Amino acid sequence: MKELVGSPGSVSGLLLRFGQCLFAGSSIGVMVSASGFSNYTAFCYLIASMGLQVLWSFGLACLDIYALRIKRDLQNPVLVSLFVVGDWVTATLSLAAACSSAGIAVLYSKDLNFCSSPPYLPCGRFELSVVLAFITWFLIAISSHVMFWILAAV
Repeated sequence: MKELVGSPGSVSGLLLRFGQCLFAGSSIGVMVSASGFSNYTAFCYLIASMGLQVLWSFGLACLDIYALRIKRDLQNPVLVSLFVVGDWVTATLSLAAACSSAGIAVLYSKDLNFCSSPPYLPCGRFELSVVLAFITWFLIAISSHVMFWILAAV
């Protein structure tokens, strides 16, 4: 079988998982550094979703490192089906969290003008965290797509 970019146990798969970890962690860091984020449920949901994504991606990155180190193929049906389910669950949660947080950020910054009147909200940080969450979701979507095609071929 031809190796797809982002397949488990490959360097491209490791880089994809590392990118997911990096952007999800960055999204969490930026959101936590914004004062008052915990007053909004959507932002707390974003933190929880990105936290789950960091754990999932870090675990699979460690598995990729292990597979690369011992030169082992991870493309058996049981493992790939586990990867597919995990990627699809985390992708769905990440997209829902990013969309709900984006809706709140737009509501506060554009519709209610909370960002331009006292007390000022850290809207720029909220928006940056949402952008990082969408980048994370894009990387998860790539991984989910690759895993689905690998599962279909196995």
